[in-house]
Amino acid sequence: MRPIGQGVAEVDGVRIAVGVQYDGARFRGWQTQQPGVRTVQTSLEQALAKVADHPVRLVCAGRTDAGVHGMGQVAHFDTTAIRSVRAWVLGGNANLPDDVSLSWACPVPADFHARFTAQARRYRYLILNQPYRSALWQGRAAWHYRPLDARRMAEAGRALLGEHDFSSFRAAACQARHPIRELRELTVQRHGTRIVLEVEANAFLQHMVRNIAGVLMAIGAGERPVAWAQEVLEQRDRIRAGITAPAAGLYLLAVRYPERFELPTVTEAMPEFGE
Repeated sequence: MRPIGQGVAEVDGVRIAVGVQYDGARFRGWQTQQPGVRTVQTSLEQALAKVADHPVRLVCAGRTDAGVHGMGQVAHFDTTAIRSVRAWVLGGNANLPDDVSLSWACPVPADFHARFTAQARRYRYLILNQPYRSALWQGRAAWHYRPLDARRMAEAGRALLGEHDFSSFRAAACQARHPIRELRELTVQRHGTRIVLEVEANAFLQHMVRNIAGVLMAIGAGERPVAWAQEVLEQRDRIRAGITAPAAGLYLLAVRYPERFELPTVTEAMPEFGE
């Protein structure tokens, strides 16, 4: 350890994990792009660099697309600065715009990796199912004006559980090395005019959740039979899957890691949705 000015100590390096929340409506996704493009990663790196007093590079658990929201995103960075976890969180938030925030910070071992040591990711997709659009939920939920049968959607979704080739549900530009994923849970529940779809898997392909939602909504609307979800899966052809559901309804809800990392757990409820 050695002093580097203004009473700040420097060490060879430590890895810090952080919990991140963001409203994706005004971001062009997570990943840093060309200068002038507003992204979650760029905003966080600029804020944390001010706290660390050196450039910071973040690695996240899952890169979300433009318009997708984060409730439980996890990222890590390496730093030579010594700060308390309180300083990382409060200092970072003081330098962040109001649509992104840090919920916690935690020192982690060098073998922790936000992406590669994650055991599961959980997403929630919100559908407002009523004849008229909502001004209040614009950008935060998908709107479907035709009646949807949530029971048909749930029945169709059961065919997707387990380990499969999800080529039919990946974006054409997806850069994943292979399309095999294990979908561990899929639930569809109706609460008045709102439908909540939740999925958990070991990992997801680009647009995978939104493509699943698009297939299930077509089935729920009666445009396709319940068996269509399994047919799409077996065809392994993205063209067969129909439309991609809007980004506005998608939330990265949680990322799960081995208990040995002892990451903080934040149980902040989402705003009430629908009626």
